[in-house]
Amino acid sequence: MQASPEAIYQAFAEPGAMERWLPPSNMTGEMLDFDFHEGGSYRMRLTYKDQQAGQGKTSEAFDEMEVRLPRLEPNHRIEQEVVFESDDPAFEGTMRMVWTFEPAGSGAIVTVRAENVPVGIQPEDHEAGMKSTLDYLTAFVEQDG
Repeated sequence: MQASPEAIYQAFAEPGAMERWLPPSNMTGEMLDFDFHEGGSYRMRLTYKDQQAGQGKTSEAFDEMEVRLPRLEPNHRIEQEVVFESDDPAFEGTMRMVWTFEPAGSGAIVTVRAENVPVGIQPEDHEAGMKSTLDYLTAFVEQDG
């Protein structure tokens, strides 16, 4: 990515920023609560653009998640514990996501690792969603860089 680790970290830490880049291409985002600091959390709603598909985890139209931030290393690492609000047992549990940003030339390498992904999220859907999110993150941070 042609942006500094600092710019990438700020894309998470700046209020309102994640709503613009985090939702995959088939969704829009709304931040419901935002307390970005180590030990803090945020709550977000992702709404499907095609609401006729009935694919949401929280309702037919959207997913809501509570994301705890157990560990932050400014400009380097963000650890998240993601809990989806859902009555469906296939989406139970806490998904752990670790984002790292390493300097590389004039930019950075972003790595994201997801663990304990709920069984209700198909691997190919998760991979496509993460690719879309990373593409949007790249465009977001490079527009300012």
